[in-house]
Amino acid sequence: MKLSESRSLRKYALLLILASFLLYFGGLGGYGLLEPDEGRYSEIPREMLETGDFVTPRLNYVKYFEKPVLHYWLTAASLAVFGENEFAGRFWPAILALGSVLATWILARRLYGFPAAFFSSLILATSLLHFAIGRINIIDMPLSFFLTAAIVGLWFGIDETTEEETAKNRRYLLVFYAGMALAVLSKGLIGIVLPGGILFWYILFTRRWSLVRRVLYIPGILLFFALTVPWFVEVCRRNSDFFYFFFIQEHFLRYATTMHGRYAPMWFFIPILIVGFFPWAGLLPGAIRSAFPLPLRTLGREKRNDLFLILWFGVIFVFFSISSSKLIPYIVPAAPPLAILMGRYLSRCIEEEDVKKTGRFLLWNSLLLFPFIGALLVYPFFNDRIAAGRLLPYSLPIAAVLILFLFSGWHSFLRRDFRRLALFLCVLSFANMFAFSRVFLLYDSLLTARDLAGRIAEIRNDGDIVVQFANYDQGLPFYLKQRIVLVNYMGELEFGALQEVDPSWFIDGKGLAELWTGDRRVILVVNSDHKEYVAQQTGLSLPEPSAETAKRLVFVNRKE
Repeated sequence: MKLSESRSLRKYALLLILASFLLYFGGLGGYGLLEPDEGRYSEIPREMLETGDFVTPRLNYVKYFEKPVLHYWLTAASLAVFGENEFAGRFWPAILALGSVLATWILARRLYGFPAAFFSSLILATSLLHFAIGRINIIDMPLSFFLTAAIVGLWFGIDETTEEETAKNRRYLLVFYAGMALAVLSKGLIGIVLPGGILFWYILFTRRWSLVRRVLYIPGILLFFALTVPWFVEVCRRNSDFFYFFFIQEHFLRYATTMHGRYAPMWFFIPILIVGFFPWAGLLPGAIRSAFPLPLRTLGREKRNDLFLILWFGVIFVFFSISSSKLIPYIVPAAPPLAILMGRYLSRCIEEEDVKKTGRFLLWNSLLLFPFIGALLVYPFFNDRIAAGRLLPYSLPIAAVLILFLFSGWHSFLRRDFRRLALFLCVLSFANMFAFSRVFLLYDSLLTARDLAGRIAEIRNDGDIVVQFANYDQGLPFYLKQRIVLVNYMGELEFGALQEVDPSWFIDGKGLAELWTGDRRVILVVNSDHKEYVAQQTGLSLPEPSAETAKRLVFVNRKE
């Protein structure tokens, strides 16, 4: 089946675009900000809008220098346009997730043609990890997009074509340098380290030493500094302690030590990638095996393409694997090159009607997905946090779609109907993500401060002080539009808290007792299991709660 000549495939491409927009934006504001990250990355931009200070990031009104400023600016812009709500907070991760899908399409089409581009973008758009991170307000998806844009620009800038086209292609290096600059403004020096590492190893393996001079493109370098330098200079001018905290502590010490308590073994990202590419994970073994460009000395054009993608994935994967600090979203920038390799592999399986390769893909997919399906069906009955009756409405639809995904694939394969196989895979991959999207509604009641803030708002009067004991729900200031007094807690606010000129915002048990018995009306938020601990720390006898949620109790020191 010649996919490159199929008009229907081009029609499907339009449906892919429409379905992707519906998938990523449908119900985007229908669940509360997930704690702690979404609360943090929505509150900082909200405070920027409130204070008018777009240089120094603040969280709960104290300095917060763990990340650069670009994502805060983007979110502040969407909050200003759409209002201070969940949709506005998630707008940029969602749009940039789709941007990564588009960039994947562009590069895959350049490398391997239209069918590979179609399946590559389909796989990325409907892979679990990319989709999940694209629907929450954290920095990792913007970072992934800017890195992807930079690397795509790099390839277009160094790709060998005719001499005339080669001269024109160098201008694509502006995209390379702009992407790196925006990545640096999103998450720091990895915006340089990762693209630079990919380029270094590519030059080393291909021995194309002339690329060093080609990549040192003066207009691109000037663009990079024009985009990055102004904010870093200004924030350092206003905050003398920024340089050490941001560059030394949050880059080198964070990478090399376990100071943030995020240690995980070297192999941590392997299962993350496998699960993260559901329902396509069965393509990984064949796609990687077919892409290894050996022997290196006889690389043809296509094998150089493969090498570039392998290095793109490998550098990112190894970099984060050897780091002492690991979190699931870190590996998101490694997804686009894998999606392209998987898309190329799948397109060839279908176009060439390759029984052997397609069978291996379906077999691997079955072996990987069946345990996951089993877990979806069994786990609700064996967890002690959420009742099975509450979990099953979310897990059963996902399990049903995945079973249908496997069954339909095998059915079409056994009938040697590769066109129908492709159709089923496309439709059911989207159906799976639509089913998975409902999981965010489940976490709405588990990992968000929205309900808690609503309960507080019902009993709050103008001038009331809101206090949280031994914890900090970072979405509370966002929903309440009010600063929170923190008791026996600093956490990641420690840097800013130690510079706070007013000590009344960070207090201990004694300070809480004085505040509680003072002349101000106080609303106190306590973990459900911390009531006795509060009494021990303060000597107070708390009244009956004025409000409560599944995890929090709300007390008031005096009535209206």
